[in-house]
Amino acid sequence: MALSGKELFFDSDVVIVSKTDLKGRITYANKTFADLAGVSPKEAVGQPHNFVRHPDMPRCIFKLLWEGLSSGAEVFAYVVNRSVKGDHYWVFAHVTPSKDKEGKIVGYHSNRRVPDRNILEKKIIPLYKKLLDVENSTSSKKDGLEASFAKLYGAIEASGKEYNHFITSIGEANV
Repeated sequence: MALSGKELFFDSDVVIVSKTDLKGRITYANKTFADLAGVSPKEAVGQPHNFVRHPDMPRCIFKLLWEGLSSGAEVFAYVVNRSVKGDHYWVFAHVTPSKDKEGKIVGYHSNRRVPDRNILEKKIIPLYKKLLDVENSTSSKKDGLEASFAKLYGAIEASGKEYNHFITSIGEANV
């Protein structure tokens, strides 16, 4: 699918919600998710969640997300998604594991809000561009992913913070 270059926006009082099974297939999508993705909520159900993945999104962010979630942790992340028409939209995601009565992870729940535009433009977009450059600098996708993951973790370690604190405080002057 060709990218349109058109950015979509949603109101700051709106929350995008989706739920997935353990393999990332959508089991629930609210109307806002569906509208931005360019499908109906019913059409979204059963799709792999990555059908909205934008090619400018560093894969190392998803590696970090899946590692955190599979260990039972909540994860925050800035994400650029795309619609089926090739438009894109930015979100600040809070993803949590869903557990059954015994505490076993049975799926994932994601709430996304409008991200701070200043943080996106000054911190996230430049960081993601650097991570993508690293990912694309090798002939092996696996090596590129590992190299960008190492670069991301280097930035996190240099901040002296855990990942979620790093990402939620990235707008602070010293990050």
